[in-house]
Amino acid sequence: MSSNSVAETVASLMPRAKEELTELVAFKSVADFDQFPRSESEGAARWVADALRAEGFEDVALLDTPDGTQSVYGCLPGPEGAKTVLLYAHYDVQPPLDESGWLTPPFELTERDGRWYGRGAADCKGGLIMHLLALRALKATGGVPVRVKVIAEGSEEMGTGGLERYAEAHPELLEADTIVIGDAGNFRVGLPTVTTTLRGMTMLRVQVDTLEGNLHSGQFGGAAPDALGALVRVLDSLRAEDGSTTVDGLTPDSAWDGLPYEEQQFRADAKVLDGVELIGSGSVADRIWARPAVTVLGIDCPPVVGATPSVQSSARALISLRVPPGVDAAEATKLLQAHVEAHTPWGARVRSEQVGQGQAFSADTTSPAYGAMARAMAEAYPGQEMQYAGQGGSIPLCNTLAALYPQAEILLIGLSEPEAQIHAVNESVSPEELERLSVAEALFLRNYAGG
Repeated sequence: MSSNSVAETVASLMPRAKEELTELVAFKSVADFDQFPRSESEGAARWVADALRAEGFEDVALLDTPDGTQSVYGCLPGPEGAKTVLLYAHYDVQPPLDESGWLTPPFELTERDGRWYGRGAADCKGGLIMHLLALRALKATGGVPVRVKVIAEGSEEMGTGGLERYAEAHPELLEADTIVIGDAGNFRVGLPTVTTTLRGMTMLRVQVDTLEGNLHSGQFGGAAPDALGALVRVLDSLRAEDGSTTVDGLTPDSAWDGLPYEEQQFRADAKVLDGVELIGSGSVADRIWARPAVTVLGIDCPPVVGATPSVQSSARALISLRVPPGVDAAEATKLLQAHVEAHTPWGARVRSEQVGQGQAFSADTTSPAYGAMARAMAEAYPGQEMQYAGQGGSIPLCNTLAALYPQAEILLIGLSEPEAQIHAVNESVSPEELERLSVAEALFLRNYAGG
């Protein structure tokens, strides 16, 4: 069967894909059960399991992972002696943040200006639909030529490691010749891209205490140590004057030698306000793909509305540190904790608790699977050659899979190109990208099966 027949089949399936993505986005499947009902995540997991069964998958199961969430597994038998390909995506999503910032409800897939908006539309419920489209296209045009395993994670966004621990305890479950992670994205719309490196991450919850209780700022301010002020000093110590991340003992000047990222393009992608400078030094690609980056994710302190004139006795912050390939995330955690303790002023008491961690990842781009994907993407995106890029985000499962299956080839593709605005308000997916990447994945499976 020709690549044209695959493309035509995927095109005919797009209305169904939109309906299914609408159903899946409607689940508020945030794996933070203090904020969102567990039933929403469980409903999404059942949806995925039912979809796999409908496609003929066997051994479909809801896996209870050690972090209290569920991952969904299924296996589609292939021809005798066929290679095994594992397709990954996750059905959990980030919280919608400030819903007032969404132009349309975050959990209702809405078409606007040629894109489909909704939380998880690109990251990564759209990735699940991409896998289904690719398999359906192959079934309709000659059959699926490989054995396929699908794993849909239920807590990737939380970084709690449930699926990693489950895979380590059941190493035979996800074993495959090649693994396609559908949780990355093209460098820009229309430019086929495989992500070859991921930064790792660690998260710390830091608490600073200075007083037994809050004090009147008029009566005691000026001498009483302010816990919030101490915390601000600690957080400020994590950046140099130009905004570069400065964690004592962590190398800040690694370089990226792949696809460049022009500064003006980055400013547009990141929607940087006019007149506001970018932070850090080196090229943009150096800063976001090859170097550590600290971000203060949240601070517990009195809100402006309702604040009283008080010296604060206690303050907390959640700190994220992205670590580049070649840096051990556990060691980076120790360095970050030591830095926080060393830079806490005034003898204030400080405690830090690690609340998430994932290792960086770097792929072998010389493997046969990369050649099969390059040919597939060239067909799916006529006139374009596959590009190699990094990604500043983390997918902790990648390193777990690489360690468990050192002979497996791992490729990262997906729908999270810059316009998707994943993790932000008004997340969206390009239906054209969904269509073309589904074609590319189908052609890849066919190319890979043929050697």
